[in-house]
Amino acid sequence: MTLGLGQKIGLIEGSFISFLIGTLVLFFFTIFFGKGNILAVTEVPKWQLIGGILGAIYVSILIFSVNKIGVTSTLMAVVLGQIAVGAIIDHFGLFGGERYPITGTKMISILLLIVSLYLFNK
Repeated sequence: MTLGLGQKIGLIEGSFISFLIGTLVLFFFTIFFGKGNILAVTEVPKWQLIGGILGAIYVSILIFSVNKIGVTSTLMAVVLGQIAVGAIIDHFGLFGGERYPITGTKMISILLLIVSLYLFNK
């Protein structure tokens, strides 16, 4: 049996190595294929730069969740969370988007997803 990266070197260390390799790949993509102006990053609102922090937190939570509840349950929870948050963002028209109200059908759909996650883990 082959051990995964996190099992071999540690969960957080494995995440770090994975992010480091991804960062290097994106660095080289930026150098060879980038068409934008990376220096313009100083002109964007600072809150728009929290994506990297949130990504690291997200991956860390996933790593620990997979070890506790398994891959399938973790991915089901991720999909449920994304759909629920997406529905809230649409309902309020956040981030300058079009407003799409949460209807009864959408609420029932989200509730069924919650029930399915519960039943799967039972």
